[in-house]
Amino acid sequence: MNNVNLTINGQQVTVPAGSTILEAAKKLNIKIPTLCYWDKLGCGISNQPASCRICVVEVERRRNLAPACATPVMEGMVVHTNSQRALNARRTILELMLSDHPQKCLTCAKNQDCELRMLAAEFGIQEVAFSGAKNRFDVDDSSEAIMRDLSKCVMCRRCETVCNKVQTVSALTGNGRGFSAKVGTASMIPLAETNCTFCGQCVNVCPVGAITGISYVKKVWAAINDPSKTVIVQTAPAVRVAVGQEFGFEAGAPVTGKLVAGLRALGFDKVFDTNFSADLTIMEEGTELIGRVTKGGKLPMITSCSPGWINFVELNYPDLLENLSTAKSPQSMFGAMLKTYYAKKQGIDPSKIVSVSIMPCTAKKFEAFRRELSASGYPDTDIVLTTTELAQMIKEANIDFLGLPDEQFDPI
Repeated sequence: MNNVNLTINGQQVTVPAGSTILEAAKKLNIKIPTLCYWDKLGCGISNQPASCRICVVEVERRRNLAPACATPVMEGMVVHTNSQRALNARRTILELMLSDHPQKCLTCAKNQDCELRMLAAEFGIQEVAFSGAKNRFDVDDSSEAIMRDLSKCVMCRRCETVCNKVQTVSALTGNGRGFSAKVGTASMIPLAETNCTFCGQCVNVCPVGAITGISYVKKVWAAINDPSKTVIVQTAPAVRVAVGQEFGFEAGAPVTGKLVAGLRALGFDKVFDTNFSADLTIMEEGTELIGRVTKGGKLPMITSCSPGWINFVELNYPDLLENLSTAKSPQSMFGAMLKTYYAKKQGIDPSKIVSVSIMPCTAKKFEAFRRELSASGYPDTDIVLTTTELAQMIKEANIDFLGLPDEQFDPI
C-alpha cells in the first residue's frame, strides 16, 4: 500500500493512502472534535457521513473548510486543525445545533453521557445564540422497549449505520430535507410497526437522547415497596461483569458477589442466577435436537435463547422458523419456572410474584411483553431492566457498591 506524506499543525506525518485527515491527526495525537463520526460500530464498519461538520479543518489552497472525518489525505497536504477560521466555524455549527435542540438536559436519560452537552462544555457555550423555529416530533414509545424522540436527533446517522450495515435490519433511514431532516423509520411509522428486532444497538451509538431504552425502574421500586408482592430477580451472566464499569471497576472485572449483595440491599426477596435456566435451556434444546435427529425433524436446529434473533428470523426469514428450537429463552424459562414449579413448592400465589430480570439487551424488554410467554396464566417475566438501569437504582439508593461484602446467589 502506498503512503502519503502531509503536514498537520506544523508536524509531518506519513499515513497509508486512503486515510482521512482525522486518522492522520490521531497518529499525531492531535484531537479534532467529532459528533457524527463513530469508528466503534463493529465488524470494521465506521460511520463517516460528514453530516455534522463539527470536525471541519482548514486545508491550504482549498477554498472551503474540509470535514476531517471524510476528507482523504493527499501528498503534500498542509492542514490546520485549530485555525481561527476552523474554530469559529465549529462554534457556529454547534450553536446552530443547540438552537434546534430541546433544553431539557436535567431530565434527559442521556444527560450524564451526552456528547452534544460535552461538546458545548468543551467550547464554553453557556447560552443559546440563535432563536427561531424548532423541530418538534411526537415521542414514539410504541415498542415498549425502545423510545425515540426525534426532537433531539442531530442527524449523525450512527443509528442508521449500525442498523443497516452491522445488524442488517434496515429499520432506520433518513427522512426529509434541510431543516426538517431526521433519521426515522420508513414513512415515519411507529417503530413497533417496522421490522426492528429491538436489539438496542441504535441506543448504544446515539450520542444524544434521541433513542433510548424505555425504563421500568419506577415500576420495580413500586413492586419492592409493595408488601403484598414477592419480588424475585434473576441476573444474566454478562451483567456480573458489565455492572462493575458503572462503579469504577476495570472493564471485564467480574463483581458477582457485590452484584448479589447490591440486589439484596435494594430489597429483592430472592436473588437468582439465570445460569440455572441457561442449563435448563441446554437440556431442553439438547432433548429436542436428539428427537429431531432420531425421529425426524427440521435440521439444522437453531437455538432460541436470544429474543433478538428470534425477532430477526420472524420478520426477515420466516422460511427458517421451523429451524428454530421451540424452547423458551433462559429469561422466559426462569420466569415460567418461578410462577409454576417454584410458586407451588413455596406456597406462593403466582399472581403475587413479580418476576424481574436484569439483562444486557433491550430485546429482552420486548420479549417480556409477548403474550404467548405466560405458562402460569401470568407473564413469565414482569419487568426487565438493563445493566445501566440497575446501576441507576443502586446509585439512587446511595448503596456503597465498592464497599459491599461478596454474597452468594440464593440456592434454587
